Amino acid sequence: MRKYELVFIIRPDVAEEAVTAAIEQVKQWVTAQSGEVQRVEQWGRRRLAYPINDQREGHYVLFNLMLAPQAIDEVERNLKLSDVILRHLLVRVEE
Repeated sequence: MRKYELVFIIRPDVAEEAVTAAIEQVKQWVTAQSGEVQRVEQWGRRRLAYPINDQREGHYVLFNLMLAPQAIDEVERNLKLSDVILRHLLVRVEE
């Protein structure tokens, strides 16, 4: 298992309950791949550097997680298929 940071942006037109549900859904995707979410930080609603799908703002969320390298593809596939997530970035943390 390796340490990773996952940052994703949730659409701004989503209700607060749906934001919480999206965060829980991402947690489930990680744990389904035998991963472990160590910390979740909600950065709140912020302005995007450039428009994405005609959206100028989004809810930013940061995950610190432990995940096997072979599980990354499945987690990223789920993130790409989600309707509420605009963008994501998953990077390995050097130890």
